[in-house]
Amino acid sequence: MNTWDVIVIGAGAAGLFFAGHAAGRGRSVLVLDPGAKPARKVRISGGGRCNFTNLDMDAGRFVCGNPHFVKSALACFTPWDMVEFLGTHGLTYEEKALGQLFCAEGAGAVARALERFATGAGANLRLGEAAVEVQREEGAFGVTTGQGRYRANSLVVATGGPSWPGVGATWFGYDVARQFDLRVEPPRPALVPLVCGQWSYVDLAGLSLPVRVSCAETVIADDLLFTHKGLSGPAILRISMHWKKGEFLVLDLLPGLNMAALIDAARQETGKTLVRKLLARHFPSRLAERLGGQAGGLAVAELDREAMDSLVSRVHQWQVMPTRSEGWERAEVAAGGVDTRAFSSKTMEANGLPGLYFIGEVLDVTGELGGYNLHWAWASAHAAAQAV
Repeated sequence: MNTWDVIVIGAGAAGLFFAGHAAGRGRSVLVLDPGAKPARKVRISGGGRCNFTNLDMDAGRFVCGNPHFVKSALACFTPWDMVEFLGTHGLTYEEKALGQLFCAEGAGAVARALERFATGAGANLRLGEAAVEVQREEGAFGVTTGQGRYRANSLVVATGGPSWPGVGATWFGYDVARQFDLRVEPPRPALVPLVCGQWSYVDLAGLSLPVRVSCAETVIADDLLFTHKGLSGPAILRISMHWKKGEFLVLDLLPGLNMAALIDAARQETGKTLVRKLLARHFPSRLAERLGGQAGGLAVAELDREAMDSLVSRVHQWQVMPTRSEGWERAEVAAGGVDTRAFSSKTMEANGLPGLYFIGEVLDVTGELGGYNLHWAWASAHAAAQAV
């Protein structure tokens, strides 16, 4: 049996970042991962560009059953700390939009930097070696793989969640949590397109426009994309974190303008403007035709009150009932996870279970679209590494 100070299960963003920091503090660190390459999700993040953080870093950007849990870790590791880290590895950044920072050299460069950081600090990285069993024994932890058995004073679970199964995503971290009687909020796909059953807008697939979408008490303004199955785009990916089966989405397709006022203004001009022509001033032609419907060929002066109210409702209060999400294959992250109320927010250590840490996506912490989830990986890993 090999003995270490720390065993890390998972060589993803959180696992490697933790390993580099902990090994840099003089700890002997073993990292186990079933994949042939480390940081596989990092390599495909941000469409291969790696949106590694966001300058607008705030606890309100995260969904968590314990809303205050993320504050301490975020305060101790800021977006500029991550910029500095990448800079020490010769990597630069670009701000694309809304504070989103991407690695100018690409996601692969970030993955390689994380691997060099961990191994350069002295961590032992064993790829292709999956943990299959975890045990607590005499104040330490035993981990069994297909190749051997290891022991450590501390165990760090950095397995991530089940999103992106094509790159080796696993449910193992949740199994470990349950083994130690830690509650798991049932994981569900998040930051994911939504499917609408009997979708009659297939002809609009590929169209994109800015919208305001609401679900229960949550309202998000961003771009929407029509698909062959339903709805996608940043607005839908973001609202998917909050949507539950059986809930309507309400879409305002013309945020910031008033359709009724636009119709009244067109009536005052000449009244002869066709409804579809008026709509085409504000929407792509295909969408304008669909919104206008049977009234599209009428002049605005010919619209009666019922037809006008119906048109205004379609534009500003279009109700859509998704039937499901596109699932784990298309989800960027998992919502839900290991209940954070069982952990120290300063160290990520499980209460009453000395030496057991959970970091990154495996916890019930889900960030919005735009670099928040990767930053949580860095911040939670950094917090745990200062404590082991």
